[in-house]
Amino acid sequence: MQRCFLTNKLCSPDESVSGGDIRKTLYDYIRSQHPDFNEHSHLSTEAFNQMRADYVAALVKDEIGELSGMEKEVVEAIGHNEILSENIEEQEDREETFGERIADHVAAFGGSWTFLITFFAILLAWIAINMWALGDKGFDPYPFILMNLILSCLAAVQAPIIMMSQNRQADKDRARSEHDYKVNLKAELEIRLLHEKVDHMLVHEQRKLLEIQQIQIDLMASIQKTLSAHNELHRPAITESSLSGDA
Repeated sequence: MQRCFLTNKLCSPDESVSGGDIRKTLYDYIRSQHPDFNEHSHLSTEAFNQMRADYVAALVKDEIGELSGMEKEVVEAIGHNEILSENIEEQEDREETFGERIADHVAAFGGSWTFLITFFAILLAWIAINMWALGDKGFDPYPFILMNLILSCLAAVQAPIIMMSQNRQADKDRARSEHDYKVNLKAELEIRLLHEKVDHMLVHEQRKLLEIQQIQIDLMASIQKTLSAHNELHRPAITESSLSGDA
């Protein structure tokens, strides 16, 4: 069991991180906040994630200034390893009211060729009935005052409904833009942290390789020294045996 440096709670080795295994930039940040922290100290996974979130918040604040609500949400998501991506369309569809759906349908129909063709067909039929079919007994003779009144009322009602739909579409676009910004910011920060982690792993592996290489060199030197001592020990015996043979 390891004791967390920050919370002073016991945690298993699988749920703790050693100071020596933390990449340098994050290690230096923790040291700046807690000077007593060293390579032999340990942090629980929860405390490590919190320090990483604080480091990311400081990183973003240094680059873009004061954090807004979106940046804080991204930092919290990184600290808790949460996913920000979600289906905005389904969420917006669930939040639609009956009036908003009506406004969308009216705006969609008002901007279609079906509406234009139907509208002009009704106007032509209205004019033809009152000018030629009914003659002087038409219900709306020229200059078609009733038709102008109906068109004015239609325009007065249709324009606010279309504006309602456009405002709602603008809110959708803004929500999508904010969502895309948060996802892109989180991806950028995660990639940056990943680069730092990879660099730290490379440096750590290089140190291990150098240590292994030094151990191999020391082992080879020890073997060479042993062989030299063995040869020195048996050389006089070989010389004496050769002399006795000559005699």
